[in-house]
Amino acid sequence: MSFPLLTATAALPALGAVLTAAVPAARHTAAKWLALVFSLATLGLAALVAVRFDPGGARYQLTESHAWIADFGVRYELGVDGIGVALIALTALLIPFVILAGWHDADPDQQSNRRWRPTQGFFALILAVEAMVILSFEATDVFLFYILFEAMLIPMYFLIGGFGDRAHSGSDENAAAQRSYAAVKFLLYNLVGGLIMLAAVIGLYVVAGNFSLTEIAEARAAGDLTMATNTERWLFLGFFFAFAVKAPLWPLHTWLPNAMGEATAPVAVLITAVVDKVGTFAMLRFCLQLFPEASKWATPVIVVLALVSIIYGALLAVGQRDIKRLVAYASISHFGFIILGIFAMTSQGQSGATLYMVNHGISTAALMLVAGFLITRRGSRLIADYGGVQKVAPILAGTFLIGGLATLSLPGLAPFVSEFLVLVGTFARYPAAGIVATVGIVLAALYVLVLYQRTMTGPVKPEVRSLPDLKARELAVVAPLIALLVLLGVFPKPLTEIVDPAVRHTMSDVQQKDPRPEVEAAK
Repeated sequence: MSFPLLTATAALPALGAVLTAAVPAARHTAAKWLALVFSLATLGLAALVAVRFDPGGARYQLTESHAWIADFGVRYELGVDGIGVALIALTALLIPFVILAGWHDADPDQQSNRRWRPTQGFFALILAVEAMVILSFEATDVFLFYILFEAMLIPMYFLIGGFGDRAHSGSDENAAAQRSYAAVKFLLYNLVGGLIMLAAVIGLYVVAGNFSLTEIAEARAAGDLTMATNTERWLFLGFFFAFAVKAPLWPLHTWLPNAMGEATAPVAVLITAVVDKVGTFAMLRFCLQLFPEASKWATPVIVVLALVSIIYGALLAVGQRDIKRLVAYASISHFGFIILGIFAMTSQGQSGATLYMVNHGISTAALMLVAGFLITRRGSRLIADYGGVQKVAPILAGTFLIGGLATLSLPGLAPFVSEFLVLVGTFARYPAAGIVATVGIVLAALYVLVLYQRTMTGPVKPEVRSLPDLKARELAVVAPLIALLVLLGVFPKPLTEIVDPAVRHTMSDVQQKDPRPEVEAAK
């Protein structure tokens, strides 16, 4: 029996969560180091998964399958394709930076002394989220995926509501109320989506007789399993609704600005760079593979919703006065690009969407974490409270600028490659949608450059004169992320080689081919 590498990759942070939570109350520094060690070990296993994965091999590799709830056909079934490998690597990569960035966010003197062991709880919850997210990228049993999809809401609820941002303009009671509201809103939105998905999961079992993604897809391809048109469409809508809430897609997005605004910066990164990727990943893995005809049927409406997300999110980002809410609305716009690429039904669009998931995770982490360091120093999230920071903290300002330029997809940085592929893939099939989507690029330049101008340039405000520059720990967080943005911006081949075969399989699932160009290239 081969070593269960996929199980180990998810089990290691789960074990780390348990051990971190069990550290004695007085040893909160030891809890931090223990969490960091387990996150780095998980990164090592994720790297091994990427090395062991053969892009030219079977669609799902490193598979594991064991009976779980036999009476209902539920199995503990795992496997990864290229898209799953890329997102597992992203998750494992970002968690150590999240832990380092939040090193002091849950210290006993920073959080309420009435809270039981806040440091241990904070880092244990982060590792628990990592374990569930990684396992959701590996699950090929629909019911197992659903359990993980819902279970990850619990630790996220406590991270948002229990460990909120201390840079709040109101009283402590008002800040606690705002955190509670954001956490409850996050939970309710996602629970409603999950309950609708549960009905669709049960419906799928009634139709297919099991929960195995691979078995259902193979039976459909062979003609051994057919679904009535209306049945397939209703099941697709049940799955897609839950994934659109998680993604988040307009108009199901309103929980995200509250959650990111009230959470600490590292937890905000965990939300948008890690957890939300489960929604867009699931659109590729489950919606398109299980319900290909319904996916094509719903494409025109989804493309319109994606375009609304792109423009709406960017416009609201332009008008924001709060730094973290600006990044949240920018993320809504970026998720619109990802969903647009998925449902453009072209290989360029879907490859770009997958790369966008990875590159958005890295760029948003870089920008949000630097913003978090800035907010912690000044004690305010309001853009108007800053000015001239580049004169007193040039390294902080420089890294903030690079993170912002990556967010607006500047050529030479990683997000440009993915956004370009999404637009090329969209233009090939839906030229009008491609034209509308490009407006989002212009608006992104506007909100990023205006944010930088108002916070970093101009006269130095008295309140920021004494702001220290980035320290060694903070540089250890930001520098690798910026290096990755540059590396993947000029050399994306390692990612595209892993992702492209999985995209070809997805295109085959929906029986789509790339449109032929209207003008043939000269030979």
